Amino acid sequence: MSKATTAQAIELPSADHTVALEMARWLSHLGAERRLSPKTLEAYARDLRQCLDFLCAHWGERVTLKRFAALEATDIRAFMAMRRADDIAGRSLMRALAGLRSFGRFLEREGKGKVGALSAIRAPKVAKSLPKPLPMASAKRLADADERAGEERETWILVRDAAVMALLYGSGLRISEALGLKRRDVPRPGEGDVLIVTGKGNKTRMVPVLQNVLALVQDYAGMCPYPLPPEGPVFVGARGGPLSPRIIQLAMERLRGALGLPDSATPHALRHSFATHLLSRGGDLRAIQELLGHSSLSTTQVYTGIDSERLLEVYASAHPRR
Repeated sequence: MSKATTAQAIELPSADHTVALEMARWLSHLGAERRLSPKTLEAYARDLRQCLDFLCAHWGERVTLKRFAALEATDIRAFMAMRRADDIAGRSLMRALAGLRSFGRFLEREGKGKVGALSAIRAPKVAKSLPKPLPMASAKRLADADERAGEERETWILVRDAAVMALLYGSGLRISEALGLKRRDVPRPGEGDVLIVTGKGNKTRMVPVLQNVLALVQDYAGMCPYPLPPEGPVFVGARGGPLSPRIIQLAMERLRGALGLPDSATPHALRHSFATHLLSRGGDLRAIQELLGHSSLSTTQVYTGIDSERLLEVYASAHPRR
């Protein structure tokens, strides 16, 4: 018997015990079999509760499984409109609809009714937010170990962090890609200028790497107190184990304060900066797509928006007003 079938009913003032029990079984299924994160489960549970509360008030009676299965598109639109009136962001509305659809599919699989109206509702549009690249000078300073010379940390750790950030900016890597590199994947200075990177979907790609970035990695490797065998990770933590992305994020937070950079200056912003700076210097969009490992050109085209925005800023500040 699965965990989903043994789940205890949840207290739901707006719904009867059958809905509460199926909700508990659904959440247990998502956690045990779909392995969704606790935060996602918490958000889904909150969204479904809010929907049931709304429907109870909307219909003037507690929600039953039979009534929930007979949901109409107008009921769902009314719920979404209520949530939007509370100034809920588009992404939160998207998540709420995704959760309701998941619950509906679960009920259908369990033979408890088909909530056809949920599939008739279009997901709300979400405004695409442009990535926030860093100024070129700031991106370079983040890859300079001397910027953190005053910190009470071993020198090899400061050099290690600088080498990771240099790879994020110099080659446009995701942080997971940089930390996933094996020692054998990174050539020594003068012995190569390409990295073989494993990205999303376990896809590999070739990306160029600058000699000064390789020199930083080599400096770190020479200082590292732990052995770095060819088949092992090139970047290790303070105790010799795999380096956590969180360590680089914390290093970036400290540098943000020291350099007066905004909260948007994250490790991923270095990857955005790589793409934006290449584009602003005449880089070909399809070539940048290949370098970033984007499967779709539309994912890369967001950087044209950044570049256009920057050009407009320059125009606005330089154009003589009459």
